[in-house]
Amino acid sequence: MAQTEEHPEFFPSIADVVHKTNAGEEEDISARPMEEIESLCMQCEEQGVTRMMLTSIPFFREVIVMSFRCEHCGHSNNEIQSAGKIRPEGAMYTVKILNRSDLDRQLIRSESCTINIPEFQLVLPPSRGQLTTVEGLLRDIVADLNVQQPLRRIQDENAYAKIQEIIDGLKEIIADDEEEDEEGKDKLEKRDLSKEDPVARVITITLDDPSGNSFLEFVDSMSDLKWNMRTYERSLEQNRQLGLAPPAEDKEENVVDETEQQPGGPDEEVFEFPGICSRCSRPLVTRMKKVSIPYFKDTLIMSTNCDDCGYRDNEIKSGAAISELGKKITLKVEDRDDLSRDILKSDTSGLSIPEIDLVLHPGTLGGRFTTLEGILDQVYEELTEKVFNTGDSGVADVDDRAAFQEFLRKLKQVKNAEIPFTLILDDPLANSYVQNLYAPDPDPNMEVVAYERTWQQNEDLGLNDMNVESYSGDDTTDGDVKTQSS
Repeated sequence: MAQTEEHPEFFPSIADVVHKTNAGEEEDISARPMEEIESLCMQCEEQGVTRMMLTSIPFFREVIVMSFRCEHCGHSNNEIQSAGKIRPEGAMYTVKILNRSDLDRQLIRSESCTINIPEFQLVLPPSRGQLTTVEGLLRDIVADLNVQQPLRRIQDENAYAKIQEIIDGLKEIIADDEEEDEEGKDKLEKRDLSKEDPVARVITITLDDPSGNSFLEFVDSMSDLKWNMRTYERSLEQNRQLGLAPPAEDKEENVVDETEQQPGGPDEEVFEFPGICSRCSRPLVTRMKKVSIPYFKDTLIMSTNCDDCGYRDNEIKSGAAISELGKKITLKVEDRDDLSRDILKSDTSGLSIPEIDLVLHPGTLGGRFTTLEGILDQVYEELTEKVFNTGDSGVADVDDRAAFQEFLRKLKQVKNAEIPFTLILDDPLANSYVQNLYAPDPDPNMEVVAYERTWQQNEDLGLNDMNVESYSGDDTTDGDVKTQSS
């Protein structure tokens, strides 16, 4: 990596490579944009040629592009590898494919990247590195799925029909018509369509790369409404897959170690409850654990994961008594450091950002324990799904949709801390929390105000009808009545 910073000429941009090639500088061996190396062909075991090009991709990083071809058997292959170090966090890119111009977005897939297209319930596991476009990716999927279709048609007609449905759907998106030529072979013919024409089916493409070395191109700027990127902390299993953590030891040894090292008690125990997945109706397990948050109170964290359909959900509840006072937290966010603050938003808390007129009523998103960046990402994803999946409802709504897209643009600036903003959490039960970076001293950017709940707030929470006193008095009254009657 040090060589890259000291000698940027080793990794010129693709545009510079093209300019040098057009100018004829490739005649000089030292100025050639590509290196050629003889290597063994794994198909025919003859000598082929591997070409390597070192280049840098704008807004991404330095990469090595490799291409192999054997002139004896015609076998060819291409691959891309990152020339930098593994990033400290994983990255997840999401893009909505609405128009044909979106098919031209550049896509870089590392060998640890998983690609998901939820509309087709299609998940591509990690494979070799690839530099292509969205359209190129969809064409590769169609080609790969088509290979075994004749055999599936004979052996498993049900699987054949389901896979053929995916193939036909992807062909509609890339606008390929299948015809037969004179020899009876299938031939794909591309229709003549404008880049601004909508695609036949709107799809979402998600790149999930624990190494952070994949990339999905945005248009114009990172404020592109169809594009989103978020980073996340890798799990222990993902670090093991990347070779950043030692492999797990034998399960029996781990159980003994955990028993010896962890003290017993309800605070250390993870409770499991069987349930049914709300998405696929298959059995799953919900886990619950008690957590003590410093300078706050005990809370209960619940996590639900479905191994069959991938559905995940988490929620947080207060584990302490009902507070006598409500709490209002006001945080002034000035830079990206504030986005890393831990935040606990209970299901009784409202959330608002006055600068962009964002108001979330109590109950929205449920209870969440995450970072400020995480909760803003979730709000953005929920609202983006709404505006892109609602569909056209008539010309009268064009102005409303344009205003909503402008609101999403401002929300994206907020979640990237491009503009300063104010976050307000108003919780009548005082079960919400924002991390104080200066604890135990007061935080100069945060104001916490306790207040008495109104009668209407108590009514909404069901506190006015709650009676926890004089239960023993009821027994005495009953006894008196019996004595008088006797």
